[in-house]
Amino acid sequence: MRLENKKVLTVIENDFEDSELIYPHYRLQEEGAVCHIAGKEAEKTYYGKNGVPVVSDFSLDQIYIEEYDAILIPGGWAPDKLRRYEEVIKMVKYMNDQKRIIGQICHAGWVLISADILQGVKVTSTPGIKDDMTNAGAEWHNEEVVTDGHIVSSRRPPDLPAYGRALVEAIEK
Repeated sequence: MRLENKKVLTVIENDFEDSELIYPHYRLQEEGAVCHIAGKEAEKTYYGKNGVPVVSDFSLDQIYIEEYDAILIPGGWAPDKLRRYEEVIKMVKYMNDQKRIIGQICHAGWVLISADILQGVKVTSTPGIKDDMTNAGAEWHNEEVVTDGHIVSSRRPPDLPAYGRALVEAIEK
């Protein structure tokens, strides 16, 4: 398994894009990664935009981000909530400073914008936040997946196969 001994954290809030959380989570587990989900509350059921229930393993304040090789932020409307949590912003900044993998898809770019880590970074996102991304200093590309160093970004659910491959490759390195 390509990701044996790797740990990945996914942050969650209600109204996440269901497939953008589920697909990468299980894809990374298939490769042997230990995958945890953290929300504002531990063992709480969060619901995706389409009603998929996901239970958090931990609360954000129980996480020691130093233990993780990657952080994933699914899209949907959840990123607009997640970017308001100081714990999430600190985690993203830490992962950026340590050059550990940050995976973001769709509207998750909002979290990276709030963490102020996009200056000069090549990314993609849903076209709906292209202006937000470029105003934060990012170099936006309309591609299914863009990897710039440790930041792996993707546009939307149809791009999940390419995103999954890119995440596995990035974490494996």
